[in-house]
Parts: sequence; structure tokens; C-alpha cells
Amino acid sequence: MKAGAVRTDLSDLHDLLTEGKYLEATERLVSIGAIPLLDQMNYGEAFDDWLSVHRQQAEQRLQSAVSVALSALEKGDNLSEYARLSSLWSVRHPPAQTIADRKQGKVRIAVLPFKSIADPADHGFFADGVVDELITSLGQVPQLLVAGRTSSFQFKDSDKPPSKIADTLNVSHLLEGTIYRQGEQVRVAVSLVDAESGFESWAYCYDGSLDDMFAARAEVVQAITNGLSDALKLTEHASQPRKLTSDRKAYGLYLQGRALTIRAIGDGVLPTAIELLEKALEIDPEFAECWTALAEAEINMTVFTPCLDRLERCEKAAGYAKKALCLSPQQAHARIVLAFYAWTQNDIIGALDLAFEAYRLEPNNPDVLNRVGSFLLYCGRSRDALPYIEASIDQDPVNGRNYAILSGVHLNLGNIEAAVEAGQRMVDLGFPSLWLAAALAVSGDREAAIETYQLTKKLMNTVIYPPAGSAPLNPDAMDAYWLMAAKGLWSGKDQDRKNYCMVLEMLHATLHDPCDSTIVLPAIWMGEAPMVFKTLGTQITTANFFAFMSLWTNAEPINRVRLHPDFMDFVERIGMVAAWEKYGWPDLLPKPSTII
Repeated sequence: MKAGAVRTDLSDLHDLLTEGKYLEATERLVSIGAIPLLDQMNYGEAFDDWLSVHRQQAEQRLQSAVSVALSALEKGDNLSEYARLSSLWSVRHPPAQTIADRKQGKVRIAVLPFKSIADPADHGFFADGVVDELITSLGQVPQLLVAGRTSSFQFKDSDKPPSKIADTLNVSHLLEGTIYRQGEQVRVAVSLVDAESGFESWAYCYDGSLDDMFAARAEVVQAITNGLSDALKLTEHASQPRKLTSDRKAYGLYLQGRALTIRAIGDGVLPTAIELLEKALEIDPEFAECWTALAEAEINMTVFTPCLDRLERCEKAAGYAKKALCLSPQQAHARIVLAFYAWTQNDIIGALDLAFEAYRLEPNNPDVLNRVGSFLLYCGRSRDALPYIEASIDQDPVNGRNYAILSGVHLNLGNIEAAVEAGQRMVDLGFPSLWLAAALAVSGDREAAIETYQLTKKLMNTVIYPPAGSAPLNPDAMDAYWLMAAKGLWSGKDQDRKNYCMVLEMLHATLHDPCDSTIVLPAIWMGEAPMVFKTLGTQITTANFFAFMSLWTNAEPINRVRLHPDFMDFVERIGMVAAWEKYGWPDLLPKPSTII
């Protein structure tokens, strides 16, 4: 169909917006409401596919035009028309669903790690691969909410009763399975368990050779998905198969490499993961999911290890993600990797665009939900971020890292008790106590904040690492450093703060990475604006950009950064102002029309 050959209400609306005819545009939006482009037109599957793409493109163009219009109305102090256009647009594009909305009418299920009764050399990788494919497939069924992999895999080899596991994972059903393997013969036995009663309500079994199972695994996963849909009285939904490989050896290497990528923490874990994934791609260079896994492994290297080549690895990861998307354009995780890279290039608009595109593709993926929420949080849009973050944790409640984001967003919104609770939950799950300390300090309990902050040193070289290129500290020196840091951050005494600021200056001058997170985050918490500007303003990395979320806590001395006269130049330079123009200004900054 030739572009421009057909005029629609939506194209007319777009023209009115771009021409600045906002009153007429608003009236047109009243008549359109939430009706999609070319509604109720049905000319077959090919036309439907074409229309789906063009509907998305039309909505993206409209979103951009509406954002520009709202900004213009706001700057012109035309607040009544601004409110009307904003309200009408929210009908067409409602904000992120609340937890209650997401739960309504959906069955909540967790796919538990399958037991593997097989050759010990297999290490359960094959079983984990089947579970991963099931989580992906079931996640595409609209009437299901599937627990996140990180949380589900906490119960690998667990002897807890189904009701206890289901309660922890916020689900009503559990999918359990066992893979029996003897030589080249394999049996997959799967059962659906009602968590409340503990009774099996559906079962499936597959018998065959390993070659047959490998060749037919997509059909097996689809059969399980369809069987579950029938058992739970859901509308069947044909899942989009992932771009996997037909080579058994490549698949085995991929499963091992991906398992290590997810694990991330430990000496040699990620380098080994990268080596395995690269070997898999040597065998099958068209293996799209493996390219994505390799991209994620490289990103994890930049975040969870003290590597000396973060920027180079991040650029490599972006290249791998692009390769994955060339082979399999519907991948959400590859877009998230590219979004990480976009942050390092000061392309925050691009990062948000990619995150929202990933969300459109996989709206029930807790990892994607977390990234959308965290990116909004980093930009100061804490209220908009909260529903995404809560939705992510609702599906992935035993993923400790998510609670740092939840604690941060509650702290920014002034929900101090909730921030403390989320920070404590993070600690209970074995992760650093930094955000709990921040929440305690803002609550006024400085002594508890100092004590809590120091607990993080117990996780050194396990969950967190010293700065890249730095020599390890002996126990006495480590104790002294963490005490000095804790007091500098949370005692409220100027001399303690000055002492720690001097240390940050020394670290900035001597570390291999002068923008390391061990400098950036404390600088924000102490309100040391010049240090924030010369670190994040010089280079955003995948290891330091999470610190942005703490910029938006309305407390002293953090406010000193945001209120510094050079702050607007800083955020303009890193591309954040441009992102605000498109996605909305931060909760704590005045509207553009009031900035002098």
C-alpha cells in the first residue's frame, strides 16, 4: 500500500498536532478515543501482519507528536488545554497497569526447575533448558502470569511443600517436571499442581531418543503450553518460537554458558560463560538466542567483575545484540542490552525507546518490567517507575537485586517505611545493605545507617568487588575504610563528610576507572555535586548508571546536587533533558516553563 494513499483519522490527528492546531487536535482525539488504526478490517493473515506493524508505527509517531504538543502547551501556560489533551491521550495510551489490574483474570503459575535423573556429566543443563523454553512459551499466553526464572530457580532441589513455594512466589499453580535420561533415551514427565490442595490436576509425558527430543523440543514445549491452556481453561495462544539451534553440541554449550551468565558471581564464572557461548556460535553462527546470551554475558562482565575494559565490552555486547536482532527481530532482551549501551553513549532517549519497545514485545517479562521501571527512575520519573517495578517484583519476588530499585523508588517518593522494608528484604536475600542504610539515614536513624552500611563489607569479593585495578585491602584496612565511608555518608557531621570526600578525590585521581561506582554513588549521597558532574558527566557506564536513581531523593545533602547551579548543564550534556522533553520531566524538577 502506498504511503499517503489512504487518509485516516489518525493521520489527520498527527497533522493537526504537528501544525500546532492543538484545539482541533483535541477535538479530533475526542472522536477517535482508543479505536486502533483501520479498525475492523480483515483481509487475511498477511494483511493482519502488515497492519500490526503499521499500527505500532502510527502510535509511535502520535506519541512523539503528543509529547511535543504537551510540552508546547505547558511552556505556553495553556494548562487547561494541556490537561484536556493529556487526559484524552491517557484514554488511548493508559499508564502502566497497577498490580491489581495485572492480576485480574489471570492465572499465576511458576515453572519450577525440573529434576534431572541423568548422566552426571549433564549437570542438569538439558533440564534447565527445557524449563527456560517453557517459561518463555507460557509467558506469551495472555491469561497467564509466570513467575520469573530467578525466583523459581531458588527452589531447585527444594523439599518445601508446594503450598509454601507457591506462597513465596505469589502463584496458584506449580508446573513440576522430571527428565529421565539413560544413554540416548529420554523421558520428560510434567505435572501441574494446584498449590492450595497439593493435588496434580494435569500431566504430560514424552518418550523418545535424545535426538528425537532435541529435534522435537519446540513441539514438546508447545504441547505442554496447549495442554496447560486446556487444563486451566485458557484461550490457547500460539507462542513465537525462539531462534534456537538444530545442533545438539551448540545447544549444550549454549545451555552451560547461559547458566553461568545468569549466575554471574564467582571467580572465572563469566569468562567461562563467554568462552562456552563463543564455541557454540562457532558451530552455529545463526543461533540468535546464543548471540543474546553472549551479549548479556559481556554486560555482566562490566557490572559484576572489576574488569578493566568496560566500554569495549559494552560495545561488543551491543554488536552481539544487533546480530541477534538481525536473526530474530522480536527479541526483548537484545533490545535491553542495546538500551544499556545507549546509556553509555548519552542516548537516554534511545535507551527508553528500546526499553519500551521490549515492553511492548514482552509485557509480562519481569526482567523487562524492571528495566523500564529502573530507566524511568534514573530519569527522575519515580511515580511512573513504581508500577513497573512493583509488577516486576510481583512476578519475581525472590530476586534480591530488584529490591534495591524498589527501595530507591520508595525513598524518592517519600515512602520511608516502605523504603526501609524493601532494603531489609534485599539484605535478607543476601544482597548489599547500601540502600537499607540510605533509607535508615533519611528516616533519621543515623547510628543504624552507619552500622548497616558497614555490613556490606561482608559481601566483598562475593556479590560486590573492589574497583577495577585496585589492590585488595587487608582485613584491618577494610574495616577502617568501611567505617570511614559509613560515617562520611550517614553521620551528618561535616568533618566526616569532608574526610570521605577527600578519599573520593584521591580515588578519582588514581583508579583505573575514575568514574567507578565506588566514587559516583557516595558522591551523590553526600551531595558532592562537582564530583558527580565530573564522573557521570564524563562517562556513564553499565557499572555506574544505577546511581542516577539516588539523585532524586528529596533529602539533604543529596538535594545539593540537584540544586547546584551547574546541574542543568550537566543533565543537558548527558542527554537527559532531551529524554525529559519526550517522556516527561522529573517529579522533583519544575516544569520547563518555570525554569529561569
